[in-house]
Amino acid sequence: MTQEMLRFTYLLLGWLSLLLGAVGAVLPLLPTVPFVILAAFFFARGSPRLERWIVGHPYFGPHIQAWRTRGAISRKGKRAALACFALSAGAGLALLAFPWSLLPLAAAGIGGSWIATRPEA
Repeated sequence: MTQEMLRFTYLLLGWLSLLLGAVGAVLPLLPTVPFVILAAFFFARGSPRLERWIVGHPYFGPHIQAWRTRGAISRKGKRAALACFALSAGAGLALLAFPWSLLPLAAAGIGGSWIATRPEA
């Protein structure tokens, strides 16, 4: 893969991540900040200008910097993520037949425990 194609791929993935983050701002079960952090990762490899813009953003910049420097998630972010995991697990238990109802519960347990153990920003 040529350098220019690789750069284009990173830019495309960055914009796709940012789009998913924007969708997550209005859909309660889709997270926003993790997709913005992922967009910053891709922009760092595809466009230094876009990386500077997103890292300097007044709302998302502090989240990205906390993640990059300490692997930290804000208390509010942890609460929101854990609440969404709980809602998803509850919906899965209520709406899905066994054993499929255990999949959202397992995802919530694994993902939630990982998030809970991250340092707090």
